[in-house]
Amino acid sequence: MTTLQLFESVNAFVWGPPLLALLVGTGIYLTIRLGLLQVVRLPLALRYVFGRDDEHHEEGDVSSFAALCTALAATIGTGNIVGVATAVAAGGPGALFWMWVAAFFGMATKYAEGLLAVKYRVTDANGQMSGGPMYYLERGLGSRMLARAFALCGILVAFFGIGTFAQVNAIKDAASLSLGIPPLATAVVLTTTVALVTLGGLRSIARVAEKVVPFMAVFYIIASCAVLVMHLDRIPDAVMLILHSAFNPQAALGGAAGMTVLTAMRAGVARGVFSNESGLGSAPIAAAAARTKSCVRQGLISMTGTFFDTIVICTMTGLVLVVTGVWNDPQLAGAAMTNAAFAAGLESSLGQYAATLGLILFAFTTILGWNYYGERCTEYLFGVRGILPYRLVFIGLVAAGAFVHLELIWVLADIVNGLMAIPNLIGLLGLSGVIIAETRAFFEADAPSVDAPCGSDADNAPGACPRA
Repeated sequence: MTTLQLFESVNAFVWGPPLLALLVGTGIYLTIRLGLLQVVRLPLALRYVFGRDDEHHEEGDVSSFAALCTALAATIGTGNIVGVATAVAAGGPGALFWMWVAAFFGMATKYAEGLLAVKYRVTDANGQMSGGPMYYLERGLGSRMLARAFALCGILVAFFGIGTFAQVNAIKDAASLSLGIPPLATAVVLTTTVALVTLGGLRSIARVAEKVVPFMAVFYIIASCAVLVMHLDRIPDAVMLILHSAFNPQAALGGAAGMTVLTAMRAGVARGVFSNESGLGSAPIAAAAARTKSCVRQGLISMTGTFFDTIVICTMTGLVLVVTGVWNDPQLAGAAMTNAAFAAGLESSLGQYAATLGLILFAFTTILGWNYYGERCTEYLFGVRGILPYRLVFIGLVAAGAFVHLELIWVLADIVNGLMAIPNLIGLLGLSGVIIAETRAFFEADAPSVDAPCGSDADNAPGACPRA
């Protein structure tokens, strides 16, 4: 058995029916308990995101918008471009449907994560806000063991999962295929740039994210819309193919050998989680740094991250792959498939340059975001003295990421992602009563109080998180 085959066996076990059920089931449970909050309260959440930030004097490190951009910097990455292509190649177009399902229920999960992150956050020895699953698992659920397990998995994901190898390899492939840049040159430039930004800490990362994330998202959406407009007549058939192959992949795909509903579901959910990170517990680490007095408000803002990431951007990528027919080419994989789809869709070599620029920006910001996530996990386990060694190791892995095999990267990323999700999901289910109580108190209050910042009450009783 080769190393790749060994990891594939482990991955099949980790991402088996139990974890899929836990991920989607947690989202379904929270969706029901919260009364379809991701639908009913989405307009309010979007107003919070795009409205004026009036919380400059509140406790926290960065604005709520900057915290969202930092989270989106980590979530909008190769999963939106390479990950969608990988999912469709593995599970057919039906995998995109299961990405939608996971994202819809994942919005409720992401809301819960953001709420708990602000409620249970603390201030570290450097005066920075620290929060996320490791804190709500310990301070809310009372399980230091699960908190440490999550923090360890978070470091592994930053080092070997979403944070380095997958992103760097995707940038290297895109730069090589479209621009003819040698992998070594890409590795040197990327490593240097990452080092300059990440050594400056959260505020440096947030400043870059606030500028790059909105630009890259709008640019990619415009490029995708251009392809879809040029193939407008094919969109209905593409949507029908996606829906049909989600439940009957063999019939939809001409009897493809080994293609089952479970294959499409596993590919879609795994790639969807890789992309929007709902349930992984990563985004709440950034949410905890937000300047806000309301854990519910920040939860709503966090929830929009999954909406933008999967419902908008992943859908764009998936439709481009399907309407151009490139998804069915066995000769293509990953970034090469997406580049080919945009080139065919725009009927010009400019198409692949648009995909390449989008991929490079997406992947670069993901590296920055995950550097911060891993840093907070390191600080939780080892204190502030562990931050500099962590950053140096992270930068070293960025340098090495351009030379690791693509298939092994995605399998390894899936494994550590799944292991990271388990303690976080246990925490969300265990603290669901707190989530419901805070949500009800926020929306039922006639005159919301703003007496103290979230998480300041020692007992953290329901309603202790003030509302804005």
